[in-house]
Amino acid sequence: MELKINGLSKYYGSKQVLSDIHINVSNLQVLSLIGASGSGKSTLLRLIAGLEPYETGEIIVNGTGINQGDLSDYRKNVGFVFQDHNLFAHLSVLDNILLILDKVHHLNDSETRARVISLLKQFGLEEHMHKLPHQISGGQSQRASIVRALAIEPEIILLDEPTSSLDPVLTYEVLTAIKKLAENARDFIIVTHEIGFAKHIADYVIFMEDGKIIEHGSNAILDSPQTAQLKHFLDKVLSFTA
Repeated sequence: MELKINGLSKYYGSKQVLSDIHINVSNLQVLSLIGASGSGKSTLLRLIAGLEPYETGEIIVNGTGINQGDLSDYRKNVGFVFQDHNLFAHLSVLDNILLILDKVHHLNDSETRARVISLLKQFGLEEHMHKLPHQISGGQSQRASIVRALAIEPEIILLDEPTSSLDPVLTYEVLTAIKKLAENARDFIIVTHEIGFAKHIADYVIFMEDGKIIEHGSNAILDSPQTAQLKHFLDKVLSFTA
């Protein structure tokens, strides 16, 4: 994976949420974005996905510029996993995935169906594929969302705090599923508050605060932060004293 961002800024109305972002990294498989809520992580991920416009700067992903033009072809090569699974309530797990492949990617042959079923088996969802979303757990729903992202055979997968609404047991389920992506050599960027997971799985870590990149580097920065801001953040999330 290659990611180049130069002078990126983003506003919502008069509020600036990203300020002059610069990053240039290559030969990565797993990139993790960390930081407190409101630091700009999810916004940056959405811009990388081509889901929102931005005011200034440029984003280049694997040689493709993410500009303000027609991004439909680019988006078809990006798998996105949202904080909430966003499954259609009236469709089975299997049909949720097949619908996207049919309506968005115009894929509806038997080979595609077989690939989806194989992925559902790989992620422990074989026995749940014909159930409706309300009949499965939150962790299973999020795993289904990961399968939906994988089913389009994307160039890159983007995950936006995929465990944010889950309890510890379901969080473990989903993180185990995401670990499979790394084991299968899939390129992905993940926004996460699970610092231990980021330390274990990420090749590269970007720490954000107030819409800016404060520190970035290999996952070794989580053991030896170089900035006071990252050290303070890690002290808060990794320990608690009354």
